[in-house]
Amino acid sequence: MTESTAMNLAEIAFKESADELTDYQVYKRLSERQKDPKAKQILQKLSDTEYGHYKYWNKYCPDKVASIKVSSLLVNYVLFVRLFFGASFAVKYLEKRERSTIQKYKTIEPLIPAEDKEDFEKMVRDEEEHENSFADQIQGGSVKYISFIVLGLADALVEIAGIHAGSLGIYHSTRITGLAGIIAGAAASIAMASAAYAQAKQGFQGSAALSAFYTGISYFINAVILASPYFLTGNAYLAIGVSLFLGVLIIAFISYYNSVISTQVFLRSFAELTGIMFGATAALFTIGYVISTVFHIAIVNVP
Repeated sequence: MTESTAMNLAEIAFKESADELTDYQVYKRLSERQKDPKAKQILQKLSDTEYGHYKYWNKYCPDKVASIKVSSLLVNYVLFVRLFFGASFAVKYLEKRERSTIQKYKTIEPLIPAEDKEDFEKMVRDEEEHENSFADQIQGGSVKYISFIVLGLADALVEIAGIHAGSLGIYHSTRITGLAGIIAGAAASIAMASAAYAQAKQGFQGSAALSAFYTGISYFINAVILASPYFLTGNAYLAIGVSLFLGVLIIAFISYYNSVISTQVFLRSFAELTGIMFGATAALFTIGYVISTVFHIAIVNVP
């Protein structure tokens, strides 16, 4: 190994040591908070594996081991995610890091000394095993039911935003527009809950009643959130602008969730859902305005 190669490897090893030590702490902290014995054992195994990887990289940067630090920000973020979405979602998030780590390791491979190749290849296999299996093994109810919450949120976005836009085009009243969204949201949430119940009955490993509840309640809460600006101001442009902004925030959450739990790309999913919502809003506002004009519907003078 040349001197320059050794220096490059030492720099890489220092960074990788910090990453592996951080992952070790993440899995360790997750295992400590896990009550299910099987999931706890799996997380402990992940923790031990990451610590082994940390020790592997240490030998290339022995002079810097004392200065290796854990990323407290990442550890706390994953624990925060675990609190709201469950351990399996948190591990899915970490799996995305594993994918980038695998690709990175494959580019580093030419720098690894021949005598360490076997250990290095085993480390890569470990990372691939993490990516492919562990989150599925600790699949929990939280992720299963969160998927129904996301379903309710996603369906409500386009429908309620469209109803608001169409109603505003017809009545030019923010309060009536808000009420129309809530009434339609209540009706649609019941329909969505019924559909989720029927869907969950077809082989879903969980409670069909809870699936229906989460879908319906998330739809209705979304409808209320999107309608709230229409009750707070009589300015139609401000109301629809704030409502759409809230919709964009919800879309960001949905897109982030899908990007972690599946192979979807965040920006693509975010752009598609946002485009559909804005497109439906513009189209239905135009349709409402045309209906109001053509059929001479009286404009309600309620602010």
